[in-house]
Amino acid sequence: MKRCVDESNFSTVYPVPLSQFVDLKALMGDSSDNIPGVPGVGEKTAAKLLKDFGSLDAIFDGYAASSLSPSLKKKLESGRESAFLSRELATIVRDAPIDFSVSDAEYKGFDKAEAYALFKELNFTKFIEKYGLSENDTGTFAANGDLPKEYALCALSEAKAGEYTASFTDGQLSAFDGECIYRSDDADAITEFLNKNKIIAIDSKALYNELEKCGIRFRSAAFDCILCAYVCDSNVEYTVEKLFSMYGAAEHEEACVRAYSILHALKDKLSEVEGEELLYEIELPLAAILCDMERSGFRIDVDGLRGYGAQLSAQLEEIEYKIYEYAEGEFNINSPKQLGEVLFERLELPVQKKTKTGYSTNAEVLEKIKLYHPIVPLILEYRKLGKLIGTYVDGLISAADSEGKVHSVFKQAATATGRLSSAEPNLQNIPIKTEEGRYLRRFFIPSKDKNVFIDADYSQIELRLLASISGDEGMCEAFNNGADIHTTTAATVFAVPFEEVTPTMRKRAKAVNFGIMYGMGEYSLAEDLGIPMKEAKTYIESYLARFPRITEYFERTKESAYADGYVSTMLGRRRYIPELKASNKMLRAFGERVARNSPIQGSAADIMKIAMIRVAERLKRECPSARLILQVHDELLVEAPQNEQELARRILCEEMENAVSLNVRLSVEAGVGATWYECK
Repeated sequence: MKRCVDESNFSTVYPVPLSQFVDLKALMGDSSDNIPGVPGVGEKTAAKLLKDFGSLDAIFDGYAASSLSPSLKKKLESGRESAFLSRELATIVRDAPIDFSVSDAEYKGFDKAEAYALFKELNFTKFIEKYGLSENDTGTFAANGDLPKEYALCALSEAKAGEYTASFTDGQLSAFDGECIYRSDDADAITEFLNKNKIIAIDSKALYNELEKCGIRFRSAAFDCILCAYVCDSNVEYTVEKLFSMYGAAEHEEACVRAYSILHALKDKLSEVEGEELLYEIELPLAAILCDMERSGFRIDVDGLRGYGAQLSAQLEEIEYKIYEYAEGEFNINSPKQLGEVLFERLELPVQKKTKTGYSTNAEVLEKIKLYHPIVPLILEYRKLGKLIGTYVDGLISAADSEGKVHSVFKQAATATGRLSSAEPNLQNIPIKTEEGRYLRRFFIPSKDKNVFIDADYSQIELRLLASISGDEGMCEAFNNGADIHTTTAATVFAVPFEEVTPTMRKRAKAVNFGIMYGMGEYSLAEDLGIPMKEAKTYIESYLARFPRITEYFERTKESAYADGYVSTMLGRRRYIPELKASNKMLRAFGERVARNSPIQGSAADIMKIAMIRVAERLKRECPSARLILQVHDELLVEAPQNEQELARRILCEEMENAVSLNVRLSVEAGVGATWYECK
């Protein structure tokens, strides 16, 4: 939920008072509105300048004689014209000539006689029939009344307990049963109607969210059109319009009417792919849980995060000066063109790759040349810190509402594998591989001071699934005996006793385990580990000899995918692979990799969804003060009162570990903490 900003709380969101906001935009720019600003001047520098000088005019009148750094003075000098142009662009025009009032623009229905004449001229006979018009009509046709028979308002007392497709917009529910439409904007009447009938939602989570905004709690849709389409074919990221287009819903009709028109096609397709269990027992219940998670939100320490951002900005500025020293001059570090010229022309570093626009300076290229010159590691660090500040620190602060909560949107029908994704902001993408990234988790805090987090993570779930689905005895035995699978693999690959496996050996074996599961060949493995191809080939051959049924499973899966055109998860979720029919060899190879890992990834996603449903339901029964607040890949996060943390932890671990029955046991590692960071 976006926060509402007015003059009273403006300074809690932006670093300047409202009176200086236009000048702030003039200095820092705004790419979303094509406001250029002063190149090289960001929000923090702009805010400090305005605090010190008072206004844009005062800055440009006095900067030359001030104690500002030579670098900043140069930026202001060259950016003067852009700054004043930007101020003009950022200033809202409030004296535009408008010759009508707001009340004149109010929609009061359309003129019946004019509508009849227009429809007659255009031969829109169906519209004439639909709205019951004739050449003798006078007056207006109201937006929510005066409907012809087939669209008559259905009185609540007469509504039968049948199936209704439903949409909710602008505080009004519209529902259609194939014969008539029910409309209401009365909360009590809507609640009674929803509870009395079977509701077929176009997008159930969206329906729940919209109803809740109007104080109506409803979580019991009987069917979801978008989720049904997603179960039938997960290769498409569905929107309402895309759904209607794909299934041939008539245009120019109300959403609920269009949805009703494609119900039979959706249900027939669901039956064809045998997806009823997935839809009714997993996706539909999960939509209600995700809605609760979105609305509850995740509280962040806004002030602490802002302070951390200031620390990172100071580090970034230091790195920027060092880069300029090595480059022997200033340039736009974020410009690939300018950076390429500095690295490969001025400093004469070895060129790795060229594109149509110049030298490639992507992360892969920089990693290859980082030992050639000290400027390269600094550029990598600069990019890392810049992303932390812009995407995560500033992004999270701007997304927080007045209570300091961020409300991520959990997308249920967006990935081909069945996994959930997160957006606005993406909480699944909070960095974990670097200490600076992990530190961000310190600023995710419970919604109440005496609450704690319980974080539980599946241990190597995809490898456990590979062992179970393939039926490989050696791998299943290793997991069921509690042995570390990477150490077990290392002992096999390097032909050493289990207890003599070194950390380096284990790290390489881990790359082999995951590499083989995702179809990595000897070339990619050699490049990933920095070893000769011959050595990588030996690793792979040793692995497959130790776990022979893994190879058999992959071959069976590939053959089945070519024969059927799809692969399935343990629970029957299909992923169609059209690339297998491609004439292009590389596309077919991609399709084979998809066939190889989709059953594993998809089964892990299904298990996580089952676990979320069971955890949420059991918390509701046994620990109602606790709540599920986040899902990240193989990880679930629960917030609970401190005095109930052991109960919540037990529920979380038990339901995750017992979500499904496999040939190997599922293992969960859990931690408790006062912040998300402390849980690990």
